[in-house]
Amino acid sequence: MNLAFVESPVQLLNVLEWAHAGSGAAPTGDPAADLTVVVLSPTDPMSRGQLRRMAELARGEGFTVRWQEARGGAGAPLRTIRELGPILRRAERIVIGDPFSRYVQLLLTLVGGKDLTVVDDGTATMEFVAQVARGEQLVRWHRRGGRRGPRELVLAPVTFMARRRLSPSRSRTVEVFTSMPVEPAPGITVTVNGFAWTRERFGPPTLTRGADMVGTSLVETGVVDLEQYLDAVATLARAHGATRYFAHRRESADKLHRLAAETGLEVVRPDLPLELIARRGPIGSTVLSFPSTVVHTLPLALAGTGIKVAVCDIAPEWLRASASPRAQGFLAVVTGTARDVHRLPAPA
Repeated sequence: MNLAFVESPVQLLNVLEWAHAGSGAAPTGDPAADLTVVVLSPTDPMSRGQLRRMAELARGEGFTVRWQEARGGAGAPLRTIRELGPILRRAERIVIGDPFSRYVQLLLTLVGGKDLTVVDDGTATMEFVAQVARGEQLVRWHRRGGRRGPRELVLAPVTFMARRRLSPSRSRTVEVFTSMPVEPAPGITVTVNGFAWTRERFGPPTLTRGADMVGTSLVETGVVDLEQYLDAVATLARAHGATRYFAHRRESADKLHRLAAETGLEVVRPDLPLELIARRGPIGSTVLSFPSTVVHTLPLALAGTGIKVAVCDIAPEWLRASASPRAQGFLAVVTGTARDVHRLPAPA
């Protein structure tokens, strides 16, 4: 049995893509017969709503989906581990979407020598593979380094054990199923995610005039200054005739209210990952984005539709003083490695 742990709508989408690609197929040839998906439910309403919709799609495909209120109070993690113990022991392969998640790392300490698959939860996959190859501590790219706090020190043994579980060995295979450009680490199998399930199930979309914009959480993660971001969105919208702004699920309500008032854009809160929203349509003939996961995934999901995906660079002066020193370089790599996109300079 294959057992998947997901914490975001995009992770669940990519688990479905992984199963469709054949990696999760049972001996009968039916991937749904041998995969159970456990949703470790987050707390924010937009993520929960998208996950509910993705869970409906997964069940419609015949997969078993278990909704786990994993963050419902102080005792939730221990209760979750106790309840998941039996299926963890039966699983032959564990599929995860976020190797940087402390929750997932805690679960990985219990899986012994089981085979592992990591599916995308965004551009962090690029950093994960590089860090495993270098034998480094698993740290998200937008986090500043330096002295670790009390929580990090307490969880250090868990992180150390998880890093071992995420490294291939003679008794454990590690697969990365990704649409990101990654350099394969020794012993890690990289399987390309071409979004075949998404293209087969949805679309082709109806195209609208003008352009649509895709939001990012770069402000919320402390990377980009809010005022600079709002100015850049307004400038891009005027230059390209954008009328809609598809919000990232982590963007704050206050920020989106200001954005709508100051730019005139219609703010749309999608009920599914953008790859599915765009594929269903209607969608603009041009999709504008800043460096993010979608500059890699949308060209694959929208292949053959004629839709142009354009990415705008992040200017150095947009970064907050508190941003990680790695931020500018990592964002440049995200843009520079994207295929089948049009590059736009940062607006002055």
